[in-house]
Amino acid sequence: MDNYSPASNASPATPVIEKFNATDLSSLREELMQAGLDSCHSAELISSFLSVRGYGVSSQAARGVAWRIESSACSLKCMQEELEKLALVM
Repeated sequence: MDNYSPASNASPATPVIEKFNATDLSSLREELMQAGLDSCHSAELISSFLSVRGYGVSSQAARGVAWRIESSACSLKCMQEELEKLALVM
C-alpha cells in the first residue's frame, strides 16, 4: 500500500526555498547600508554572500537586487525574498 500523502511529502517539482539566517542577513544589510558602496561593489558583496553558501549568481541580477535593497531600505524579510529570487542552486 502506498502511503504517499501530498501534505507530508514535497513534490519533486516543488522548489526548495533557502531561509537565510537572520543574523547573516542583518550583517549583510549593515554592510550594504554603511559601507557606502556603489551598486557594482554591493552586487559583488551579495554575490559573495550567496556563493559562500553554495549558490551561483547572475551578476546583472545581483546589481538589480543591490539597487532594490539600497534604494528601499529593505527589511530583513524583503532581503530574504530578494535573495531567494537571486540564488541559483549549483
